[in-house]
Amino acid sequence: MSAMRFGRTFEEFEVGAVYKHWPGKTVTEYDDHLFCLLTMNHHPLHLDSNYAEKTTDFGRNVVVGNYVYSLLLGMSVPDVSGKAIANLEVTSLRHVAPTFHGDTVYGETTVLEKTPSKSKNDRGIVSVETRGHNQDGTLVCVFRRKVMVPTAAYVKERGGDQPGRPEPREK
Repeated sequence: MSAMRFGRTFEEFEVGAVYKHWPGKTVTEYDDHLFCLLTMNHHPLHLDSNYAEKTTDFGRNVVVGNYVYSLLLGMSVPDVSGKAIANLEVTSLRHVAPTFHGDTVYGETTVLEKTPSKSKNDRGIVSVETRGHNQDGTLVCVFRRKVMVPTAAYVKERGGDQPGRPEPREK
């Protein structure tokens, strides 16, 4: 039995590579409201359909942008940061178009740059750009970030791809 891929080592990243994250996620009203309530964002644009209908240009609730960003970030983990030592920074974040309840968000990430660590030879920094589109192909969100990832030697030294995973045993 082989292990499922989760993240990449520094050597596995190639500048210009594009990872199309799968599956997409259809955003429900519940998702949006729960995220707003968990993060204490009580803006009526996201929570009050009467307010959104009568007082905004959109005429309906808009999904809170940080949920869309978080969703895309999460979608990228198996392809980009599943082996990360650290997420170092988000260098830019743009909400390009609104996302509405019922929209499906799809993401893809492009590798922009990779740089070996200057202080430790068992890791490197990878810069990526993640783009989120809705079901119509409309770009809704773009962000860039830098992630510190291990080399293959680092992973091997620490027990392989699934360190700490127990072996099944019979009772």
